Amino acid sequence: MSFNIALSGLNAAQKDLDVTSNNIANVNTTGFKESRAEFVDVYASSLLASGKTKVGDGVLTADVAQQFSQGSIQFTNNALDLAITGNGFYATVPEIDSLETSYTRAGQFKLNDSNFVVNSGGGYLLGFPVNADGSSSSVSLSTAEPILIPTSSGAPTPSSKVDIRMNLPAGDSYITGAPGNFDPKDSGTFNHSTSVTTFDSLGDSHIMTYYFVKDNPSTNPNEWMMFAGVDGVPVNIVDPVGGSTNPVGGTVSGGLFPGGVVGARLEFSSSGDFVNQIPTPAEGGIVTEPLGGIILSNGAEASQTIEVDFNLDVLGPNPNEPTQFASNFEVTALEQDGLAVGRLTGIDIGTDGLIRATYSNGTSAPLSRISLVNFANEQGLTQIGNSSWKESISSGEALAGEAGSGTFGTINSSALEQSNVNLTTELIDLISAQRNFQANSRALEVDNQLNQTILQIR
Repeated sequence: MSFNIALSGLNAAQKDLDVTSNNIANVNTTGFKESRAEFVDVYASSLLASGKTKVGDGVLTADVAQQFSQGSIQFTNNALDLAITGNGFYATVPEIDSLETSYTRAGQFKLNDSNFVVNSGGGYLLGFPVNADGSSSSVSLSTAEPILIPTSSGAPTPSSKVDIRMNLPAGDSYITGAPGNFDPKDSGTFNHSTSVTTFDSLGDSHIMTYYFVKDNPSTNPNEWMMFAGVDGVPVNIVDPVGGSTNPVGGTVSGGLFPGGVVGARLEFSSSGDFVNQIPTPAEGGIVTEPLGGIILSNGAEASQTIEVDFNLDVLGPNPNEPTQFASNFEVTALEQDGLAVGRLTGIDIGTDGLIRATYSNGTSAPLSRISLVNFANEQGLTQIGNSSWKESISSGEALAGEAGSGTFGTINSSALEQSNVNLTTELIDLISAQRNFQANSRALEVDNQLNQTILQIR
């Protein structure tokens, strides 16, 4: 019997050495969780045996239990390096349509050739679908899907409205002959100009320029004419209520605008308040004629018009209106609502797991929210390698949720959770296991010597 006891001790010591060696080997493995060999004594006796004199039958490895304590955080320069601070696991699937989910704490993610977020083993990271405001539309693991990072922000949006806020200098000198001698190629025939980039239905950009000409103060005091051009081509201002397109500022001929161009009139009060605009707008803005055939020769929507909104408030001064004060020409707002096709320029991941993409056209959009999963018994998970686990009967069912909510930890972008192995402790355990192995070997040797002595009795 003593042979079996010593042999069980050797087996236990060898198991302890194996576990400790595996911990040391993975000291630099991201997301690795150290294991601990847990042993129990073996005791068996018959019904009539004396329990007081029973010695025991050795030792048995009861479990190799992983320890899910927090590993230290190492910061990186990759936004797709993710570290969980607190409880939770990432959920991944081997194929896009697969339901075979595995779980990991290793956050070394990257983009594959189809722009899906994957780990080093090719597993697809799962995320919850989100609404336009970034809120999750569902936090069920059954609705989670592989996270795709699109390279473009979708179809372009043609410009339909330009919002202008500015100050036209009250003290500007009247240009003799204005606005009848207006020539956009001659800066001496207009007082000021400003430009904005607009977009057509295909996403091509066009420079729209506005020219402001002070009218004769002796006949039209506190009045200005505004003319418009796109890519150097004249654009008439039309009457949005269906009236005549006769020039409200007279015919302008020569130069860049042969044959004349229709402008708009801006009227101010003696206190500098914007009081009227002609043509009278239907919905608050001054509208250009359709750009097709004049500007758009690339196949874009020919009926595109652009509204110039001065935010006229007939009830009195409004901070969103143009003004005519005795100060410099100043444009305080010049915004348009069109968008080009945006290309991906960056990824931002919040502590709540929300992935937001930024694009070259100045827009950003929420894409997905990283799914986190927890279990009633983490140590019951089944190891499958690659720093991953699978659900088991002992672990309980996977419980999905958002990072930072309930018992779930938060997600740190540009960071990795290192192995939770303490190398100093493992080296001490290695020495202890070695001594244990030597002691059991010595017990086996003594048993053998005793047997030899007995066999040699004559």
